Amino acid sequence: MKRSSGVRLCAATAASVLSLALITGCSDGGSKDSGDTKGGKADKPAAKALSAAELQKLIIAKGEVPGYKVGPVEGGIPADDKVKADDSKCDPLLDAMTGIAPGDPAANTSRMATENKKAPTDDATSLDDLADGKFEDALNKSMDLDVTVVTLASYDGDGAEKGLQEVSDAVKACAGGFSGEQDGEKGKFTKVAEEKSSGTGDESLAFTATNDSGDEGALPLHAEVVRHGNTLATYTTINIGAMMNKKAYTVSAPVIKAQAAKLK
Repeated sequence: MKRSSGVRLCAATAASVLSLALITGCSDGGSKDSGDTKGGKADKPAAKALSAAELQKLIIAKGEVPGYKVGPVEGGIPADDKVKADDSKCDPLLDAMTGIAPGDPAANTSRMATENKKAPTDDATSLDDLADGKFEDALNKSMDLDVTVVTLASYDGDGAEKGLQEVSDAVKACAGGFSGEQDGEKGKFTKVAEEKSSGTGDESLAFTATNDSGDEGALPLHAEVVRHGNTLATYTTINIGAMMNKKAYTVSAPVIKAQAAKLK
């Protein structure tokens, strides 16, 4: 079956999960500049945010996620003002899916975890031997691996609770889908749905944004935001091979487990 140019673009750029958030919708760690300090409620001590240096010690690192290669985010995290939804109430979803920390963090940092998986072997000795769709099938199988971007962000006062609530509100408000843009790359998601979260941390929320308007059927992108005190961990996972082969996948559980262990 012949794939659309949009899906071929997904396959060609699978190394960057950030741009894929929009390409799928069609379509080390940076940090925002610290904003003004916001205190907590007057009737309780204000939580103090961690610094970027402290977060970098807490985020997953090389060798800490079994079965995954962990390193800097390829291409980096886009600037907040370069990622916009057509409807501003959906901005928190697009932010989460592109590795941007929700709300107004004092500091944040990110990593990328890529599942280790060997490319499938084949007895063919030339491209001619992989005719009639076999080459495309082999390519899809070789890309059947999870790529997860993890962003840790720390907040002053009740900023973490507010950031998570913004995402929760957006999931409900944008259930019917939304469009957006990243650095001029436009994309569309036809639906957004909350799904079962990992249950880690003090609070957690998981959702799927899907485009099912093309010939390829449903193309889902999965994300989860977890609050650990005044720190938010945001996870975004994409698996191009699973999409193309219509296999279910979720946010990478081993990545969440490893990151949650470092935040205890």
